[in-house]
Amino acid sequence: QDQLAESGGGSVEAGGSLRLSCTASGDASTTDCMAWFRQAPGEGREWVATIDRDGSTDYDDSVKGRFTISKNNAENTLYLQMHSLKSEDTAMYYCAAESRCTVLGDRIRIVPYYWGQGTQVTVSS
Repeated sequence: QDQLAESGGGSVEAGGSLRLSCTASGDASTTDCMAWFRQAPGEGREWVATIDRDGSTDYDDSVKGRFTISKNNAENTLYLQMHSLKSEDTAMYYCAAESRCTVLGDRIRIVPYYWGQGTQVTVSS
């Protein structure tokens, strides 16, 4: 049973925008920490952004200022708004969740317990 379901991926030209969504159900909907990861072809999975239960956020430097993570708690939905997309943003994007985030100074980290199946984002230059 899928407990995290992503949507919103697609193909866009460089400089364009996309918004990804992730709907949580079952036990995954009770978690306080959610995040987005991505994996480009031939590369490892990398962290993109995290959001804590109080709305605090953290971003990888490569997306800071271009991507925004947000959450609608009433609808158990996580979002990733992506602007100024670059070809290097091309990847499969995964939603992740965990009971609680790990806060280290001003960084908010996650060790995911739940994963979605991913949604493909392709940016053409």
